[in-house]
Amino acid sequence: MTGLKGKRVVITGAGGGIGSALVEAFAQAGATVIACDQDVRTAEPIAPDHLEVFDLLDPASIGKAAENIVAKFGAPDCLINNAGWTRAELMEDLTADVITRELQLNLSGVMHFTQSLLPSMLARKVGSIVFVSSVNALLHFGNPVYAAAKSGIEAYSRAIAVEYGAHGIRSNSICPGSTRTHAWDHRLEAEPLLLPRVTRLYPLQRMVTPEEVANAVLFLASPLSSGITGVTLPVDAGATAGFLPFIDTVLKGIS
Repeated sequence: MTGLKGKRVVITGAGGGIGSALVEAFAQAGATVIACDQDVRTAEPIAPDHLEVFDLLDPASIGKAAENIVAKFGAPDCLINNAGWTRAELMEDLTADVITRELQLNLSGVMHFTQSLLPSMLARKVGSIVFVSSVNALLHFGNPVYAAAKSGIEAYSRAIAVEYGAHGIRSNSICPGSTRTHAWDHRLEAEPLLLPRVTRLYPLQRMVTPEEVANAVLFLASPLSSGITGVTLPVDAGATAGFLPFIDTVLKGIS
């Protein structure tokens, strides 16, 4: 139905909450899933057709992983750049090492991996790339280096779309808001009242699920979106549409 049966799909960050949902969604669509993560011991159970291990902080391993994938499977039909990470939540958390590490992990490493696979995709004159960005790229919700890196990803995705569209390559991105993965479990166990404080920020009054994020990626990667390239699609329960607590506080007088 999605036109992905038999297609070769590369997914980075495959062992995380969103990553495992992506692996499952593309596998159910009939794709050959080439999962990538930094360790064979992934955080989430995944069952891809192949697992390629490399570290976005290690340029040599990035290039080698891309070579291995092309040698074993040929050019990917779809590339899903999902890997990313941050722990520097506020400006006061920033150091030179933090800035270097987070930019490399969330921007330059992602670009390096994509650049390593693009020549094979361009040679076939077909391919779809989807970047899992973040609402942090659109508005400031904290995590300043991560936000800057994801903004860079948005610009890079548009560059691919514009310069390689004539070569049959589409490039789009999605921007998830807070996503209810297992990573939230320990936070909510320690602070049970955090969940209602978070969900009231969203027009849908809830976080999105990994499956909802994966469905958006599946759409943009598939022929169902064949006329769409260079776009950014928020998958954020309405966060970027407007700030509901502002309306409650200022217009309704609710504190």
